[in-house]
Amino acid sequence: MAELNKEKEKINKGKTDELYNTQTMLNFSEIRGNTIVMKDGGLRAIIKIFGLNLDLRNYDEQQIVIEQYKRFLNGLEFPVQIIVRSTYLDLTDYINYISNRVSQIENEVLKRQGQQYSKFLNDINSRQGLIYTKEFYIVVPYYQDGDETTNVSRPWWRKLMDMLDSKETPEKIMQRYRNFTQNRKNLDTRCNMVEEGLKSFGVFCERLGASDIISLLFRVYNPNAHKEQVEKPH
Repeated sequence: MAELNKEKEKINKGKTDELYNTQTMLNFSEIRGNTIVMKDGGLRAIIKIFGLNLDLRNYDEQQIVIEQYKRFLNGLEFPVQIIVRSTYLDLTDYINYISNRVSQIENEVLKRQGQQYSKFLNDINSRQGLIYTKEFYIVVPYYQDGDETTNVSRPWWRKLMDMLDSKETPEKIMQRYRNFTQNRKNLDTRCNMVEEGLKSFGVFCERLGASDIISLLFRVYNPNAHKEQVEKPH
């Protein structure tokens, strides 16, 4: 009888783990190309923004940029999410570039100075948190019913309950697949509007592709694991 109860506990625990696992807590279903497919049927695109340094402009130029930014926001007919993400500056690529160039120097004095500089950068890069940088993103949503305001602005607890109650049935997956092509075209149109609006006042931007979206989401959900993956020798 005791062994039978243990077996029942294992089965129940397995069902619970399957129902409430890490994937259940994610509110997106898949990434197709440069588009995120949400479990509720909505789509998302992520546009990376490269900041504009207003301090290098005079007062009149600053006011022009600010007014154009206001006009850009007021001209949008759909909601967007602006994300500012603080993260440490990863110098790995720059250090590899410096090390490669230093190895080609024939002058011993210059080569030794270059090696000391590379060592200095390695010391900074090994201590995470010494140099921070900010990343800017705009998330563009699309829902087939066109009611983004209601869907996006739902309370956090309602979104959590929807994630816990959501079940990925074959019918839901097929329905998302049928709606994806047309909905993506509408999402692409919105992204083009956002990109053109930003570029009109000198802000460079680019829409993230599948690999960039995966890397960003992985860094957000697993910052330590991402750092270890980057440092792993190839």
